[in-house]
Amino acid sequence: MYDLAEELFPIPRSITGNGVRQTLSIIKRELPLLKIREIDSGTKVFDWDVPLEWNCNDAYIITPEGKKITHFLKNNLHLVGYSVPVNRTISLNELNDHLYSLPSKENAIPYVTSYYKKNWGFCITHKERELLKDGQYKVVIDSTLEKGSLTYGEIIIPSDSGTEKEVFLSTYICHPSMANNEISGPVVTISLVKFILKNRDRRYKYRIIFIPETIGSIAYLSMNYSEMKRNIVAGFNITCVGDSRSYSYIPTISGDTLSDNALKHTLKHNVDNYITYSYMDRGSDERQYNSPGIDIPVACFCRSKYGEYPEYHTSLDNLSLLSPDSLYESYILLKKTILCIEDDIVLKSLILCEPNLGKRGLYSNISQVNSRRPISKNILDIISYCNGDRTLLEVANIIDISMSEIKKIATIMISNKLVEVCNNNVNDLY
Repeated sequence: MYDLAEELFPIPRSITGNGVRQTLSIIKRELPLLKIREIDSGTKVFDWDVPLEWNCNDAYIITPEGKKITHFLKNNLHLVGYSVPVNRTISLNELNDHLYSLPSKENAIPYVTSYYKKNWGFCITHKERELLKDGQYKVVIDSTLEKGSLTYGEIIIPSDSGTEKEVFLSTYICHPSMANNEISGPVVTISLVKFILKNRDRRYKYRIIFIPETIGSIAYLSMNYSEMKRNIVAGFNITCVGDSRSYSYIPTISGDTLSDNALKHTLKHNVDNYITYSYMDRGSDERQYNSPGIDIPVACFCRSKYGEYPEYHTSLDNLSLLSPDSLYESYILLKKTILCIEDDIVLKSLILCEPNLGKRGLYSNISQVNSRRPISKNILDIISYCNGDRTLLEVANIIDISMSEIKKIATIMISNKLVEVCNNNVNDLY
């Protein structure tokens, strides 16, 4: 995953343009099933319009001393996203109206955009800005802003059960060279898709999209929301999953969907601590999926939440912020969350009153299945809630054991004819 992050990191992305296409072509190399689609500029998508397509070949400033600074080809964060073409010589006073820096982080280049208002500008470290002297500055922005399209990628993986019920994964591909905020989400999602494709006997259909943030989710929903609303039982927005800090979870608007319950369950049983935010703290595409009238249950999974770590939206969010271990750990947690959903079935007791575990060789204080408690205690607790209504995940949360553990115990219970699977049909479960 880290090697792929290194490859994707330097690409000059925006919400439209060739950087997005280049990114998607690399993702398609990894996931040949990916369909790359285009939506024409000007297309009405709910209350929005798909913007003009923006591309940039080069941009820089030449100082009065003849030095080239804020060079787009050296660091694409130097240019304000969607800057219109410029070729002028201007004073420092006028230039300062188009310069952006961070006095509190004097060595960082900020990330600034102007998607929906024609403008131009450069981003510079505050330390370098302080050294600029009076004089005439040559400003060159070789960009285009014209009719084109918005590009996104989509993969639909059919279920093996025949159901149309879906699990949905969404990640974005629109930020330029930022590692945790941008690259970590797509590379972890790519690994998840590879796992899903290898997993035979899939009970659910999977819908996975790689989109520009905000306008991409709005545009995608405008074309697909009726089907998505009808079929999606759980969904996750995957972003900022590559650093080594605490995990974070932003709930769906109701906070009690399968998405919430599966993700919270996985976090509780696999990490020492994590931060639960309010839906009021939303800020990425989960806000589109949960919006009124859409109502698709999408929770957001992060390590350091966007906007909450010091390197966010600056050049400090570079590859040094990622680690192979952190990316892999995020992948494993999301994989376990998907398995929580895949393994969620309904069991019904076949025994009236308490079963005699001793005659089945199951009553022992030392026989355990990856548990701190005797298997007999777990079996009796589980069977107490096997009334044919509760799902396995609900029971696991009630008695406070992991889904991986309860699945092993449930297999033993089924083989000993203590319980039966009374509902394995995902169409009836959710």
